[in-house]
Amino acid sequence: MPVGDWPTVLSYLLARFPHDAVRLEEKVTAGEVVDDRGEPITPKTAYAPHRFVFLYRDPPVETRVPFEIEIIHHDDDLLVVDKPHFLATTPRGAYIVESALVRLRRQFDLPELSPAHRLDRGTAGVLVFTIRPELRRAYQTMFADRTVTKTYEAIAGFDPALPLPHVRSSRIHKDRNVLQAQEIPGEPNAETRIELLETLGDQARYRLLPSTGKMHQLRVHLSALGIPIVGDNFYPDLYEVASDDYSNPLRLLAKSIEFDDPISGVRRRFESRRELDASVVTIPSTDERRG
Repeated sequence: MPVGDWPTVLSYLLARFPHDAVRLEEKVTAGEVVDDRGEPITPKTAYAPHRFVFLYRDPPVETRVPFEIEIIHHDDDLLVVDKPHFLATTPRGAYIVESALVRLRRQFDLPELSPAHRLDRGTAGVLVFTIRPELRRAYQTMFADRTVTKTYEAIAGFDPALPLPHVRSSRIHKDRNVLQAQEIPGEPNAETRIELLETLGDQARYRLLPSTGKMHQLRVHLSALGIPIVGDNFYPDLYEVASDDYSNPLRLLAKSIEFDDPISGVRRRFESRRELDASVVTIPSTDERRG
């Protein structure tokens, strides 16, 4: 604890976490807060600087993401699922319980379940998990070494002047504390093949075949071509969307994954049964996004 003038440990904790005042008093009274010797802190325990206090705060109550995970495949090695939009792959930020990993661990009683790769919270589709720890490295390495064939679908803007199919190759960089990635000059480190599946007025449905896996690669590439993905609140412009607003999902779907199994050698292919909503959505203007 820092140097300060507090009569008791409890008074310090109340000053440090004023919004948790009721629960802090309950935890101290119940003996749930302890010092560095494991002794319970009481409401009368005197404050002493440079001492450690161990307090486990309650996790925030999470609102359930109202979409279900569909199971594609389940054996002794792998659990492959069809992840919905708006559900994070792993616990992060405000989403702990409401992540695919925690939901599946609880549903199947698999405490050592681990993702072989990840999808953004906004991206739906095929997601592969390993069931046993001893298999984790083999499958994760397969994804890291880019020996997996991944096919995506997207609904995005349509530019009749853009020749298709088209291969976008560029250098993508993302700073640690910046939400958006960007294309910068330099040797390309990201490549995506873009194929037209159907036109939908001023939008179109595309098949996307990335040969690399940079963060936000597909979103950055389509935005850079002037055909941003419908529902993308990051590219080209970043604008805030309420966490419980499910009205305009990112129209990006991990449609299929195919690979030679690193354990059995058998060729495996898993495909999403989801379809992207092709209904036309009005994209907010810059002023509306800022407002």
